Amino acid sequence: MKLIYGIKDKPKTGEIILFALQQLLAIMAATIAVPAVINSICGTALTASAALFGAGCGSIVYLLFTKSSSPVFLGSSFAFIGSMCSAFAGASSMAVGYWGLIIGAAMAGLVYVVLAIVIKACGVKWIDKLMPPVIIGPTVAIIGLSLSSNAVGDLMKSSVEGGSTYVALICGLITLAVTMLASTYGKKGVKLVPFIIGILAGYVAASIFGIIGKACDNPALVVINYSAFKNCGFVALPDFTFLLGGNTSEITGSYILTLFTAYVPVAFVVFAEHLADHKNLSSIVGVNLLEEPGLTRTLLGDGIGSIVGTFFGGCPNTTYGESIGCVAITRNASTVSIWGAAFACIIFSLISPLVAFLETIPSCVMGGVCVALYGFIAVSGFKMLQGVDLNKNRNLFVASVIFITGVGGMSVSFGAVEIRTVACALILGILANVMLSKEQEEN
Repeated sequence: MKLIYGIKDKPKTGEIILFALQQLLAIMAATIAVPAVINSICGTALTASAALFGAGCGSIVYLLFTKSSSPVFLGSSFAFIGSMCSAFAGASSMAVGYWGLIIGAAMAGLVYVVLAIVIKACGVKWIDKLMPPVIIGPTVAIIGLSLSSNAVGDLMKSSVEGGSTYVALICGLITLAVTMLASTYGKKGVKLVPFIIGILAGYVAASIFGIIGKACDNPALVVINYSAFKNCGFVALPDFTFLLGGNTSEITGSYILTLFTAYVPVAFVVFAEHLADHKNLSSIVGVNLLEEPGLTRTLLGDGIGSIVGTFFGGCPNTTYGESIGCVAITRNASTVSIWGAAFACIIFSLISPLVAFLETIPSCVMGGVCVALYGFIAVSGFKMLQGVDLNKNRNLFVASVIFITGVGGMSVSFGAVEIRTVACALILGILANVMLSKEQEEN
């Protein structure tokens, strides 16, 4: 893929602002969704503003560790939702549970540190042998395909109870259509910010339907909820996780063990997704990120960034496929844009009306954007298979196992530990590849 801006390129100031906002909009929905899910399950007080602040700080840490050589944003990780719930379920009080989030994230982050040390000593060539393109390609494709139901669900979802599914679908399709048209037919400046243009078009469409619905007293036309603007004030400090914690003397040895079993196994699972994301990003930017800046640095940035993000926002962070998809579609790999997005996250989290605006973007509008984002991730995986000989039974079986278990949504739970779909597909693919490796030797 021919990039418009390479990793080390520095766009103009005005462009950087637009690129930063675009990255922010791309990762925003999922980043603020994680604390919302935890709140609904555990009755906690995690906030969207704190999650954004934590994501911004975590991304800055990642950029520092990777020497600004890897253009990807860190956002709230869905993989740790079960772990976070365990932190509250095993706590003696809600306040202890908040400290449990920080301690658990520290444990998960240390797993990344240990892995980084091992890789520093042993190199990364063994990873290429363990996970060749026939494994990484389908796995990357599954990352996008496994999210497809979320994108379609949001595409047809109203943000207001009683809102019409068809109106939501129209707004979502307007968003998708404008995004595609801007990216395909727009001039250079427009092609670099198709998501901003698409989201604004969808937001305006939803607002117009809402105005008509209010005027005609037809609630079915109202799919956008502006309640976040009520009494939002102007500037407010987010409810950081470390401020929500209580007396640490209530933390017991058994609770620490609970956190260990809830977080550490999941960290190994997310490590597999980390590899797949960076392999995918490498194919997009034309640089092997596992060698430069190196997997050691990306792991340290991800792990330490996750700890920092949790300290402020409550949610462990991870590399975001939405961010990678944004790079692929816009062909802008400049890490200056990621720096801008990180600072934009922090600034937005402190200004209440801006947070409220992000929260009022209708689900259907974000669904329209995600159809494109997740689709590009899947297609990136398919492109990795172009050089793979699928006439060989070994390659055919390996790819088949990954695709079917991934698309089928296979997941396995062991107590509080859940091995999610992408990790299950990847693990089974690796096992199949090892089991059938003799065919490669014979050919």
